[in-house]
Amino acid sequence: MKKISVAPENPQFRIVEIFESLQGEGWNTGMPAVFVRLGKCNLACGWCDTDYLKFGMMSLSDILGRLKTYTARNIIITGGEPTIQPHLGTLLDALKAEGYFLCIETNGLKPAPPQIDYVATSPKACYAAKYETNCIAEADEVRIVADGDVVGFCENMERKIRARHYYLSPCEQNGVMNIYDTIRQIGLLNSRPGAPVHWQLSVQTHKWAGIE
Repeated sequence: MKKISVAPENPQFRIVEIFESLQGEGWNTGMPAVFVRLGKCNLACGWCDTDYLKFGMMSLSDILGRLKTYTARNIIITGGEPTIQPHLGTLLDALKAEGYFLCIETNGLKPAPPQIDYVATSPKACYAAKYETNCIAEADEVRIVADGDVVGFCENMERKIRARHYYLSPCEQNGVMNIYDTIRQIGLLNSRPGAPVHWQLSVQTHKWAGIE
């Protein structure tokens, strides 16, 4: 008989940080939101700008209490990789019960939870082989970081993930973003005869604005 896992009444979560700001990238740029950044990831991209291994444990009740101190009614669940977080469904159920609009930022290797209202997935070209066997099928937006020649990977993600919006983002390393190469690749994608989707540029505007 399969053992059923029951979540604790007040589970603990790996929290890197919780803060209120504006969404800085993608379709929802400028949207007021509270970011709940969860610890740990199932990938290890060399250019990642988040220290997702530095986290503390925080109970569900303490998270809900913290969120009540903010004014934004949109919550962005991010990481690290939030879909690997134990008891994530319990957290999301509690947030939905409070009436929040829930967004998730995920690498797309695992399905997005059903409680999520808006899915932003960022498949990683440096782990292209993983996406041949594990990849979500739908999202609201796809954001791919141009950490090299990613045109072929973008074409593959077009076929695998049905989305409303597709973005290419520059890769920042040592404070330098490869803007030229990113827009060059966007041009290549959009100039294909009969291109099935239209790719747009997404940059981390919050860094330019000097906010989190």
